[in-house]
Amino acid sequence: MPQEQYAHRSTMQTSEGPQVYKVGIYGWRKRCLYFFVLLLMILILVNLAMTIWILKVMNFTIDGMGNLRITEKGLKLEGDSEFLKPLYAKEIRSRPGNPLYFQSARNVTVNILNENTKVLTRLVTGPQAVEAHSQKFEVKTLSGKLLFSADDNEVVVGAERLRVLGAEGTVFPKSIETPNVRADPFKELR
Repeated sequence: MPQEQYAHRSTMQTSEGPQVYKVGIYGWRKRCLYFFVLLLMILILVNLAMTIWILKVMNFTIDGMGNLRITEKGLKLEGDSEFLKPLYAKEIRSRPGNPLYFQSARNVTVNILNENTKVLTRLVTGPQAVEAHSQKFEVKTLSGKLLFSADDNEVVVGAERLRVLGAEGTVFPKSIETPNVRADPFKELR
């Protein structure tokens, strides 16, 4: 800047007084900025309050959520639970000494799958019947003795004694083979 302009400018400032330039936001813009900052603070407080409320209502703790606890062996569910979608688990047990209940409005289905998620065995307990779909069905005693077995080829009854309680007895369309046929005590054998 040339010397003359500098001198002229300095004389103008001294004759009119020092000129102050305002730096910043003023007027309605400043009020809008304060309003938005206040609105943001209110939203942060409401969000924090809702988060704390959800944590309290859902009973979140370090160990788990509500009746669901995280243990070293997996998840532990204490109390009743409702599953809206299928449940996949390696093992389901009740507490020692307490029964395990399954309750459904229609049926309870247990599927055994292979690696390709193809159903190998299915147990369906419904309102009309209990169905087992598998290659072989077995009923055993606690000691492991076979009581009943059924597959495509044969049905085996392994009990010591077979009693037929039907009013008409049993009808065999073909011959049967047995070492012993006996009636109830003091009743006729027909």
